[in-house]
Amino acid sequence: MIDEHKQVQAVTRTVGTRDADGTIHRVSVISQVYDTDIDDLWEAVTDPERIPRWFAPVTGDLKEGGHYQIQGNASGTITHCDKPRGYAATWEFGGGVTWIEVRLSPVGQDRAQFELEHYGPVPDEFWSQFGPTATGLGWDLALAGLAHHVADPAAPLDHEAAEAWTLSPAGKAFLRGCADAWIAAYVADGGDPEAGRAMGDAGYGFYSGEAAPTEVH
Repeated sequence: MIDEHKQVQAVTRTVGTRDADGTIHRVSVISQVYDTDIDDLWEAVTDPERIPRWFAPVTGDLKEGGHYQIQGNASGTITHCDKPRGYAATWEFGGGVTWIEVRLSPVGQDRAQFELEHYGPVPDEFWSQFGPTATGLGWDLALAGLAHHVADPAAPLDHEAAEAWTLSPAGKAFLRGCADAWIAAYVADGGDPEAGRAMGDAGYGFYSGEAAPTEVH
């Protein structure tokens, strides 16, 4: 099990916008530094045998131009690959398309940073309801899983136990802390605090199982 408070604090989260081919996109960026080198971190986030140990099973042609499918989650096309510095891909879920960019960088001699940028066009119904927690809380859970994996690469991920933990008091405390951190980033970017609180509560409610089911991507 993770120290939920420590993991919340270990992650950096920012919210902003970007102009992509003349269209304004909402951007969420999440990052964490891990106690491993960049080559091992690259393998952890690109090797189809290692990805299920911290995230979910993935199939497909995992190279630039290839198509991937994450079990029970998104699919897409890998649009750019720069080993071991990162990759970019479309993120296709629920009939919509957004984009991700993963960037890896060394931090000193034996540490490396994982940074993921997730962006999509506005207006967006999920952003209106959940704000950055729509995708941010899912990535928070992924980065927590990656922290476990880096610490013990050979250990398989017990997906049922991980899901049960998410719904436990400790897991809910973790999700609450992450939701609050995302909304703090939203407000720091100029977002309305009252709207942010509603978004954070909606995102927390969905991921913690304390709200009616709503499809989030």
